[in-house]
Amino acid sequence: MSKVLVIGAGGVSSVCVHKMAFNPDIFSEIHLASRTLAKCDAIAESVKARCGVDVATYAIDAEDVPALSALIERIGPKLVVNLALPYQDLTIMEACLNTGVPYLDTANYEPKDVAKFEYSWQWNLHDRFKERGIMALLGSGFDPGVTSVFAMWLKKHKLKTIRSLDILDCNGGDHGQAFATNFNPEINIREVTANARHWENGQFVETPPLSKKVAFDFDAVGPKNMYMMYHEELESLAKFIPELERGRFWMTFGDAYINHLTVLKNVGMIGIEPIEYQGQQIVPLQFLAAVLPKPETLGPTTKGKTNIGDIATGEALDGSGDKTFYIYQICDHEEAYAETGNQAISYTTGVPAMIGAAMMLTGAWTGEGVFNMEQMDPDPFMDMLNKHGLPWQVKELSGPVDF
Repeated sequence: MSKVLVIGAGGVSSVCVHKMAFNPDIFSEIHLASRTLAKCDAIAESVKARCGVDVATYAIDAEDVPALSALIERIGPKLVVNLALPYQDLTIMEACLNTGVPYLDTANYEPKDVAKFEYSWQWNLHDRFKERGIMALLGSGFDPGVTSVFAMWLKKHKLKTIRSLDILDCNGGDHGQAFATNFNPEINIREVTANARHWENGQFVETPPLSKKVAFDFDAVGPKNMYMMYHEELESLAKFIPELERGRFWMTFGDAYINHLTVLKNVGMIGIEPIEYQGQQIVPLQFLAAVLPKPETLGPTTKGKTNIGDIATGEALDGSGDKTFYIYQICDHEEAYAETGNQAISYTTGVPAMIGAAMMLTGAWTGEGVFNMEQMDPDPFMDMLNKHGLPWQVKELSGPVDF
């Protein structure tokens, strides 16, 4: 049994902490910290009511490395789980290096002033984590996270090589709002409005945002329009699947979402450069995020399902030639809310965060340095997905995707 410190108090954190509390044989003590103590207390109250487990709470600025280091020293956790914003990845990693405590996150670092996210900043810390004798596990959410583990499970059990890989992220839920994002609005909108990038023939190819649209019929959801965009797991998948010839990421958006986003972009509301308003400096996107519905409040009204998975084509392990497999997971918004008080988008990220933490704390995954999910044995993680609310399925398709 192990003591853990979770940093961040949004919807993903709420799910993760609830699921940790449901598994006291692994997580003997749960400590929760964020900038806003009231958010931590609200999660702790819900966990106490649903699970009967006490969660200790703290106020902390995750960008204040000395203060965070002191808090980690005081608590003495076996693992720090970073569920704050990607902006804080590097400062939290620095605090873990200061204190000699292993680290886990769900999304790679992104600077505040540039809409760019990549692993290089964190990969550059590999030697320091190795010298400290501790492990950092990057991207233990769903995408990135589960989608990478899906690919490596296929490579271990079905395919000798993966030459083409398409990651399909479909949210078929309806929250009843005119416009809202299902996770942090700043991160969501920055991702969606960035140029799309996909891996092809040894390099990334860049295209305008939302310029490629394809219709796809998702199990348990139905036909949806999905758009090609960039997501960070493409970077690590291209690195750890060296034979990969083409890798793409797709996400579904309804017409209303696209229309709202287009208007907001046209009127300057998604800008990340500060502007002066009534004598104060404000960032338009941060102001927009402040007035939009909070993702953690969408649970009671969200209905429908998500369907997220990988379609991979390559040489079959059994020597039968090329084969294509589709491996995916379907999550119900209402079922997720009933269990943890959060909708499925938070659930599908929070559960893998808990499982990744369990992998590290139980010794199923070990190492010294900075690691991605693709470098780990997929089997124990996949087994826990089935046991803890995210059962997956795999089927063989008649051939490669035609889009």
